[in-house]
Amino acid sequence: MKRLLASTLLAAAAAAHAAPLEWRGISLSSAEWGEKLPFPGVYGKDYVYPSVASTAYYQAQGMNLMRIAFRWERLQPVLMGELDATELARLRAFVDGTTARGLHVLLDPHNYAAYKDVHIGRPEVPHAAFADFWRRLALQFKDNARVQFGLVNEPRNMPTETWADAAQAAVDAIRQTGAKNLITLPGNGYTGAWSWFESTWYGTPNADVMGRVKDPLDHMVFEVHQYLDKDGSGTHTECVSPTIGVERLQRFTQWLKANKRRALLGELGGGANAVCEQAVAGALKHLQANADVWTGWLWWAGGPTWGDYFLSLEPEGGKDKPQMRWLKPYLKD
Repeated sequence: MKRLLASTLLAAAAAAHAAPLEWRGISLSSAEWGEKLPFPGVYGKDYVYPSVASTAYYQAQGMNLMRIAFRWERLQPVLMGELDATELARLRAFVDGTTARGLHVLLDPHNYAAYKDVHIGRPEVPHAAFADFWRRLALQFKDNARVQFGLVNEPRNMPTETWADAAQAAVDAIRQTGAKNLITLPGNGYTGAWSWFESTWYGTPNADVMGRVKDPLDHMVFEVHQYLDKDGSGTHTECVSPTIGVERLQRFTQWLKANKRRALLGELGGGANAVCEQAVAGALKHLQANADVWTGWLWWAGGPTWGDYFLSLEPEGGKDKPQMRWLKPYLKD
C-alpha cells in the first residue's frame, strides 16, 4: 500500500502542470431545497433556480460544466404522469440559457434514488417509474448535445443490486428515445469513491455490482463523490490530512483501470484551511495524473441561497472565496 501511495504521489506531482481535464465545474444547489417544508413549497421562497447570469462568474474562471440540482417530485408530481409544465419551464430556462453560453449542464435529480422518501425498487416506486421519468426528461433535452444526464444524486438505503437494476432500466429508457447525451452513473451508499469496496453498511460493494450496468452507446461514466473530512460527509471544515485526497481516490482509480471504465468526480469539497488546500490539490493532481480514466471534477457547491456556507464558491462582495484560488491551477491551460 505504501509503495502504491508513493507511486501515486509521484504521478500526481508530474501532473501538476498538466492540461485541465475535460470537465471542470460546480454543483449549483438551491432548486432542490425545501423538501422538509410542506411540499412542493413556494417558488422564490422555499427554493429557486440559479440564474443563467450567475454562471458567467464560473465560466470566467475556466469552468465548463454546471451541475443543476432539482427535485424529481416537483418535475413529475405524479409517478408515470406528465412533467409539470411550470417546473419544466424553470429548468429549461436555466439549461437553455446556460448551454447557449457555451457551457455544459449536468442534470441532477437530487433525490437519493427515492420519490417522496420511498426508494426505487419498492412496490410504490418500481423501476418502471424511474425509467419513465428519465424517458420523459430525455425527450425534453436529447436534442441539446451540451446537456448531460446524471441519473440521480447519491443512491442510498437500498440493496446495490436493486440500484443497479433501476439504473439499467433508466439507461435503456434514455437510449430508446434516441438520446445520445452523456450519462453519469452513481453507485450505491452515497457513491463515495472511498467506500466503493465497502460491504459492511450498504450491502454488496459497488465494486462487485455496478460494473454490470451497460450503455449500448458506451457514452456513460461513473459519478462518484469524495469529501476529505473525518467521516467523508463534507460537513466538517477540517480535512483529515494533506494526503487524504489521494488516499481516498486511488483504489477506485485502480478499479476503473482494471474494468476499463471512466468516471467523473461529481462532488469534491474542503474547508478554507491549509490542510484542506493541500488535500484538494492532491486529489486534483491525482485526477490529472490518471486522465485516462478520470474525465473531470465538480466542486460542491455554488448557488444563490447558501449564505456563509463554508463550501460555497459563490463570490461575496465581488471577491473570490479562498477555495477558488486553489482550483484556478486546474481550470485553465
